This record gives sequence, structure tokens and C-alpha cells, in this order.
Amino acid sequence: MSDAPARPADLADLVRYSARIGADPLLIQAAGGNTSVKADGTMWIKASGTLLAEAERRDVFVPVDLEAMRAALATGEARADRPVEFALGDGRLRPSIETSLHAVFPHRIVVHVHCVNTIALAIRADAETALAARLAGFDWAFVPYAKPGATLARQVADARGPATDVVVLGNHGLIVAAAGVAQAEALLDRVVAALAVAPTPAGAPDLSGLEALCAGSAYAVPPGEAPMHQLGLEARRTAVATGGSLYPDHVIFCGPGALAVDAVDALPGTDGPPFVIVPGKGALIRRDADAGARALADCLGDVLTRLQPGAVPTYLTAAQDAELMDWDAEKYRKALNAG
Repeated sequence: MSDAPARPADLADLVRYSARIGADPLLIQAAGGNTSVKADGTMWIKASGTLLAEAERRDVFVPVDLEAMRAALATGEARADRPVEFALGDGRLRPSIETSLHAVFPHRIVVHVHCVNTIALAIRADAETALAARLAGFDWAFVPYAKPGATLARQVADARGPATDVVVLGNHGLIVAAAGVAQAEALLDRVVAALAVAPTPAGAPDLSGLEALCAGSAYAVPPGEAPMHQLGLEARRTAVATGGSLYPDHVIFCGPGALAVDAVDALPGTDGPPFVIVPGKGALIRRDADAGARALADCLGDVLTRLQPGAVPTYLTAAQDAELMDWDAEKYRKALNAG
């Protein structure tokens, strides 16, 4: 590791903005999402496993050698998938696993969010068509799902045009890019508004029924307002949730897919999934589930209350689930985010 370069003046603005969006669960969940600023051959990017919401309370940005990363991407080097090899400074934190994704944009500021309104459209089998009707006024591109890293970064580079500043990642999320923080903020606000889907909650959970079901078990009842309850309150949502994995962070923090149970003797033990769906009643969370798992269980509820009637979801394959579960970079991120 070499000495860290001087921080660009607008990194302070990006820190403030990052903290603001990081505190919005409709944009960012757990350690997901990342932001970056480029200056003088260096890119400052959120560190893997850290929380954007904490950007004003702790140092979560890591400098990387931007030109070296771009060169590795251009020549297909395997190390483009190892962002830590491009880090500058003391090496206390690793650069985001999505460093290469930010590097392929020429824009100074890049913001990547896991916006639930975007995901509710990006998981659809007809995602590109559904998005086109809403993003007609933007210079945008759609990139089908690929594991985060250098392969995805190259696909984004190939898909975007010279001025493209909005990219939707299938079964993943949203990227906006701009010359400055204020411009990125304004662009993200416009895109999120264009993609907004009104949630359709299916009523209130049966909290007393859930309490009776989980008494003495490894599971507890989440607060009544927790979005994860909505997964059990409509048969279609339960079916979609248990049909497979819809996006990467769900796999990382909650495991593949979701489990539905309807009897006491069907409840898993302490080695069960972080949450379970109880049809007709709501959901239960494992008592020792970490903050990341709770956030992603709620995220699934937020997403599926926005999946429009008749929309057919596309799931990650078993092989794609497995490559995420076995990925050392994601194990590191999850470990840092536990608690």
C-alpha cells in the first residue's frame, strides 16, 4: 500500500450526501450501495462492509489507483476483481467489491443504490420494456444480471453510450453518474421519481397469532410495521418470495430465497434462515439475526409490495446463488456488517 493521496474538496459533500441516502431504506439497505468521487487519477470509494449511513460518523472512503484499475479492466486481468490490490493508504479497509463498476464511468461522481422502486421493476421478466416507458427522458441503459465485479463492469461499459448517466442493473439496482454531487443528487431524485411504484400493503400482521406460533422458539415477532410482514399477508407475495432469490444482497444477508412455515413444529432452529414467512399472519425473525439480515428481510417486503399485478419475476439461478454464497469478498462484507 502506498501513501494516501490528498482528499478532493468535494469528498466532504459526497460524505454528507452518502450519509443521507444511506439512512433511507428505500435506497440503501445494510452495507449495500456505494458512492465514489474521482480526482487526479485517484478514486475515493466507499469501503466494503461499511455503512453509507455512518459516513459522517466514521471514515468509510478508501482511495484507489483509478488508472491502474481501468488498465486491468481493459486488458482483462484477473486482479480487476480484487479491488484491494488497487488500494492506496494504510489498508485498514478494503475498497468496495464494486470498485470496477465505478471505474468504467468517466463522470466524477458515481452513486450506486439498491432502490426498492428500481428493483421492483428490474426483477421483472419484461424489465427493460417496463423501464423504457418510465425512463424515456433519460440517457440510460439496462444491463442484465451478472455477479458484481469486473464482468459486470465490462458489461456496463459496453452498454452505455458516451453520455449515458443512468444504468439499471437487472435483479440488482441503479447507478447514476454526474459531474458533481449536487448534479448526482438531482439526477437520482428524478430517476427515483420516474420509477416510483406505489406500495400496496395487504393489511396488518396477526401479531398475537405470530407470538403464539414462535413462543419458546429461535424466532421472534418483528415490530408490526416491519415491511417483512407483508410477505405473508398476500398469497402471491408469499409465492414470489419463496420462489427463489431476486437480487444479490438478499442472498448474502438472508440466504437463497425464503421459507414459509405455518405450524410450530415446522419452525427451524437456530441454524434456520434469518426470517421465515407465516402465510396469513406475517413474518418471524430469528432472535439472533443481525442488522443486515433484518434490513434485507424488510427490503424484500418493500420490493414485493411494489411488484405490480401480473408482473412475472426473474430469479437468480442456483449457480448464481452459489457463487454469491461462496464469494470471499461478500463473506468479508457480511462479517463487517454483522451486529
